Amino acid sequence: MKPYQTIPIIDCHEPLIAIPEEQFILEKPAAYEKLGANYQGKSPYYLREGVLNRLLLAKAKLEKIKPHWRIKIFDAYRPITVQQFMVDYTFNSICNNRQLDPNMLTPRQKASIYDEVYQIWAIPSDNPLTPPPHSTGSAIDLTLLDDQGHIIDMGGEIDELSPRSQPDYYINSTIPEEKVFHQNRKILLEIMS
Repeated sequence: MKPYQTIPIIDCHEPLIAIPEEQFILEKPAAYEKLGANYQGKSPYYLREGVLNRLLLAKAKLEKIKPHWRIKIFDAYRPITVQQFMVDYTFNSICNNRQLDPNMLTPRQKASIYDEVYQIWAIPSDNPLTPPPHSTGSAIDLTLLDDQGHIIDMGGEIDELSPRSQPDYYINSTIPEEKVFHQNRKILLEIMS
């Protein structure tokens, strides 16, 4: 069970609100649209009102510590069909990278690959008690841009299926470049807290 699945779902009755384009950099087209995901006419740039308010607070915090940096948003709201698309896409990518035919896998091999997939992807459940966080409008994928508009290096790629995706991966590193990744992640954590 994923940690978010242990939190009881209580409808907050907050509307989904568009993320103000003038205040953030939006990835357009959305990252998963580029891969072929169908948002069914819905925008990936919506959040629950309370989450959007916290994002605006994060922006204000960033302006205080790094006045010329910006927040870049990859996506926020994600229909369950898009979540399923990305789970399938990631599963198939792993199979392709390992030169495995997805149709020829044993149940154990499939389960092992899905275990890897679910390290970063939420389960695309339509159960109202365990929805994927993005499908509720309560999650967001973002990064930071420097004053030149370049992505701040966090030491890993978005949706990277590796231990580097763990927030504290570089915390004890003594390698200078990796210390920078850790510092960049600390800034992100500071503004989002």
